[in-house]
Amino acid sequence: MPALSSKDAAPTVLVSGANGYLATWIIDVLLKRGYIIRAAVRTEAKGQDVLELFQSHREKGKIDLVVVGDIATEGAFNEAVKDVDGIIHTATPVHLGAREPSEMIDPAVNGTLGLLKSAMKFGNNLKRVIITSSCAAVKEAVLKPNLDETDWNELSVLECEQKGKNAHPLDMYAASKTISEKSAWQFVKEHASELKWDLTVLTPPWIFGPPLHKVTSLENLNSSNMYWYKAVYGEIAFGQDPDTDPMHGWMDIRDAAEAHARAMETPAAGGERIIVCAGSPYVWNDLREFPILASTCIPVLYGDAAKGVPPKVHSVGIIFNTAKADRILGLEYRSLKQMTSDMLAYVTKMGWQCQVR
Repeated sequence: MPALSSKDAAPTVLVSGANGYLATWIIDVLLKRGYIIRAAVRTEAKGQDVLELFQSHREKGKIDLVVVGDIATEGAFNEAVKDVDGIIHTATPVHLGAREPSEMIDPAVNGTLGLLKSAMKFGNNLKRVIITSSCAAVKEAVLKPNLDETDWNELSVLECEQKGKNAHPLDMYAASKTISEKSAWQFVKEHASELKWDLTVLTPPWIFGPPLHKVTSLENLNSSNMYWYKAVYGEIAFGQDPDTDPMHGWMDIRDAAEAHARAMETPAAGGERIIVCAGSPYVWNDLREFPILASTCIPVLYGDAAKGVPPKVHSVGIIFNTAKADRILGLEYRSLKQMTSDMLAYVTKMGWQCQVR
């Protein structure tokens, strides 16, 4: 399968959603490997933040900007894909504030298919396209203890079809990831004879860790880190028991970025759906033993943990099978302890201790 290497003559990678939480770390990893980056953003203003972040690379001509507007618009990526060697597509709605499932599903599907159509028509040098999906497209509400790349979250799609605006926000998000990823695989299958590039899809779980992009206030913190922040500093999402109710998996943002770079460079990753996950399951009180940085307020403990009692045995949680990622990508994951320490350092630096919203 075709793959890229920074040893090639000036390989160029298009990164969509370039101003986002994951994308900025991916760009950082690729620039340090010697790639040239074409940063796709929705507006010029968002792009300026990216250029400012990577100013030294910009001065060396290693990163430029392309404004694509609304990615769901037909042909939005036509110019952006020309003369690039690889594409990493991270741009998709990531929030839990949709009023209707279509607010999440339509832009995710249309953006993904629009990019692939442009890549097919105008990606003259293209070798590989990587799409960031999610373990939300793998995991269903009905507990199955072990999940791998053959599993799909069909129940969230059904939930949205049946309940519409009354569907849970998590189901709206999961349905958008499931449907958009399936659409991508179907597109590649239907157009296989026309494509000179291959597709790789990565499905990470909850991603935590210090942001690299500009975050001007706590309210602007990305969704996954906001849940981490609220859980650590005094509020648990979705009514969970912090002692026993497991989250379905996690990984550090820096490892997620590294996974994308390796997926771009590894021939065996072509044509594969790959679960990348550092650990699963976990409960929020697993964080309680980690070092707490000096501050005017320490993170809140819950239940038995607050009384100094050892944590209870976790209730049944989902375990993601990462054998394929281990075999193909060979990732070494940061620990929950390291991620937590680095996030606490970031929160302290930003002065956000005890500002629960």
